[in-house]
Amino acid sequence: MPTSHIAVIGSINIDFVVHVARFAQPGETLHVHSSTTGLGGKGANQAIAVARLGQAVALAGWTGADMLGDMARATLEQGGVDIRWLMKDPIAGTGRAFITIDHTGENQILVDGGANMTHGAQACPLFCPVLDQATLVMMQLEMPPALVLALARQARARSIPVMLDPAPVPADGLPEDLYALTDILTPNERETRDLTGIEPTDEATALRAARILHARGTRTAIIKLGHRGVAYSAPDGQGFIPPFHVRTVDTVAAGDCFNAGLACALARGTATGEAVRFAAACGALATTRPGAAQAAPDMAEVAALLDRHPPADLA
Repeated sequence: MPTSHIAVIGSINIDFVVHVARFAQPGETLHVHSSTTGLGGKGANQAIAVARLGQAVALAGWTGADMLGDMARATLEQGGVDIRWLMKDPIAGTGRAFITIDHTGENQILVDGGANMTHGAQACPLFCPVLDQATLVMMQLEMPPALVLALARQARARSIPVMLDPAPVPADGLPEDLYALTDILTPNERETRDLTGIEPTDEATALRAARILHARGTRTAIIKLGHRGVAYSAPDGQGFIPPFHVRTVDTVAAGDCFNAGLACALARGTATGEAVRFAAACGALATTRPGAAQAAPDMAEVAALLDRHPPADLA
């Protein structure tokens, strides 16, 4: 294991993706244009995306003891992810996601969490070793919130920054203690509305929502507005990053690649505004190709996009 790494603790799925002209109506049958099967799950996607940016990364989570789990493990290893803390559940199956993408690149996703959702806070000690020498830990909510909360407490005890992607937002919201244990919270528009009651449509409304998240204890709030850009509010400043205009194929991987880019930049000590701009470039590039984990860009691609759009052009 390298002396330092980004730790990702989260879900591992196999994605079944279909492309359609439009989403089906209730009771309607449609033919698909194409279909693919590949690695997914927010934990796996973010780990692969971090590795593709050249950063050492370890992933902790669960698969089933089945063929889909073997497929996920092989893909992660080939992608340069340390999977020593990726465990096999002997009973629950590997998580699966069923994704429909329309002609505009918008998506609808149904998730069978499988092994990802089987283990609560009692599994925390199994994952703690991945925190050793970690510079930052990334988590999401495709596993039980009680486990996320327990792991966040362990990270805080070790002075490791916690980045939380609050997706999907639980029906009863986040555990209140989790806000104060989260150093960087990265909701999208819908998640922001579910957490704060504010629908963020621009910089002003996003920053108003960020103030609510700060009041609950979160140090840095980064509100992802999709094609509208990104607003951020952090101890070292606040601001807005306009979108990078690219040709969108699908948006499945955008959020995960954004978070991966943000984690890599922050782990290098980059100021928040610059880190968010780097992350926005990663997310934009991920929309230019199909798939989840396989859509993640590498460092050369991100650097090229940033060079084509210097900050002055985006002001």
